Amino acid sequence: MPDLTMRGVYPILSTPFDQNGNIVFDDLENQVDWIVDQGVDGVGIAMASEVFKFTEQERDAVLRSVVDTASGRVKVVMNTGAEGTDATIYYSKRAEELGADALMIRPTSYIPTTAAEHIEFFVRIADSVEIPIFLQDQSTAQVPPAMAAACARRHENLCYIKVETPPTIPRMAEAQSLTSDGTDLVLFGGMGGAFFLEELRRGSVGTMPGSTLPDKFVQILELWESGDQAGAHDAFDRYASIIRTLAQGQGLANWIYKHIMWRRGVFSRGGIYARGPSLRPDAAHLREVDDLLDRVGLLEVTG
Repeated sequence: MPDLTMRGVYPILSTPFDQNGNIVFDDLENQVDWIVDQGVDGVGIAMASEVFKFTEQERDAVLRSVVDTASGRVKVVMNTGAEGTDATIYYSKRAEELGADALMIRPTSYIPTTAAEHIEFFVRIADSVEIPIFLQDQSTAQVPPAMAAACARRHENLCYIKVETPPTIPRMAEAQSLTSDGTDLVLFGGMGGAFFLEELRRGSVGTMPGSTLPDKFVQILELWESGDQAGAHDAFDRYASIIRTLAQGQGLANWIYKHIMWRRGVFSRGGIYARGPSLRPDAAHLREVDDLLDRVGLLEVTG
């Protein structure tokens, strides 16, 4: 039976690159240790990690580093999606061999295909591994709730969904309604945790935000689970402006995540670059980010 116990906060790691595009493994390992120390339940290597910009050798090296550094303290989820079934099976089996506890896979999107074909895509991948799979529902590669439930009924490994297609609130509610018949489909939120509390009300058991605020998401969840919903809302509202600024597209978020990780003392100054293509924030934009961090007491590294 697959592991159906995963719950809580699973930040998606940022990959530290130097200005030449090389992975800074010291910063990566420091990030894993820091995030684990904040009380999270797992970590992920996925789209926000720029996994789609890795070579095959880098995929192995990053996953191996994260698994070794985590050392069983938290679960490790690896995104193994590709634009073909065979390639995805290859990446998935390799991730399992290297110690991933779960996989995360979104549907193919380069060539549109039918829901039935995508269900077969997921089932074939699930047949190839012994670990659970998060179906990743994104606006550019959607897993509608009905498709997710159909996948869960077809294969026991297809037992998690990360809901990210906006608006996530009705989507989460629909997914919850489809589990009322006993279908094993565990719900997680995404989108940087922007609708974390609303999703918890609709059956979500966890969130996969970015790397920068693991301590705050853990605090919010602890308040919620203790019954202090007002306190959870107050804590969330305190950091809402940072969560909002991290939702920027066209590659900006990759730079901003790493800038914050440097300002919080996790990354070195040399590990704050993103790989192209990626729109880079200008100095004024980063000063605005620093002002936000300073306002909530998170600006630890200055100058």
